Amino acid sequence: MTPALSVRDLVKRYPTGMEALKGVSLEIGSGEFFGLLGPNGAGKSTMIHCVTGLARPTSGRIEIFGHDAVNHYRAAREAVALAPQEINLDMFLTLEETLDLHGGYFGMSRADRRERAAELLDAFSLTGKRHERTRTLSGGMKGRLILARALMHRPRLLILDEPTAGVDIELRLELWQYIERINREGTSIMLTTHYLEEAERLCDRIAFINHGEIAAQGTIPELTARYGVGTLEDAYLELVGRQELSRVHIEETAA
Repeated sequence: MTPALSVRDLVKRYPTGMEALKGVSLEIGSGEFFGLLGPNGAGKSTMIHCVTGLARPTSGRIEIFGHDAVNHYRAAREAVALAPQEINLDMFLTLEETLDLHGGYFGMSRADRRERAAELLDAFSLTGKRHERTRTLSGGMKGRLILARALMHRPRLLILDEPTAGVDIELRLELWQYIERINREGTSIMLTTHYLEEAERLCDRIAFINHGEIAAQGTIPELTARYGVGTLEDAYLELVGRQELSRVHIEETAA
């Protein structure tokens, strides 16, 4: 089966000479829920920008469901969607207009846009706000709308960049349930998050990225075995060189 995402030897070097990605390679299977974890500045956002066409890689290959995402990006772009961490909504559009505009960009018919927008507004409990300007929404509601917008054109690969950062626990659990549901329905997902419990609950496999390189990847048992620890948290602390923060170390010190 064609992978949802195939990245081979991806390099991104900026004019300053700074190399944000140093030959990154990874593969996400069709229907897989894949986590990309790493500290700030590790290269997560740069890779996402290269995959979604927001940045052009210096070298390497990116394929989305077999489509070249660098040189022949149209088919690849139609198959992928990004829900970014930052709020990038047009404050003068209503919620319905926001979704309608996105659907129009991807060539959806007016009737399909109307039906899909209603479906997503209902799924994210935003129907009562559909005629309001996005600037009136709370932070949590804006996050829900950004995810709804990403799903508007029914992408086969959804990239979630810290989707629950800064939201309350109720909304986080609601988003987890919805994300799990669309994954069960066949949508491939790549998730970046700093919440390790989020990765533990949602992801089939996880890759650790640090200093622009993939340090390790696999299932949680495979990662913990590689680092010789008992939990994903401890494996992550080994990755970033902060073993002294592990719960085992703290308990041993306290004893």
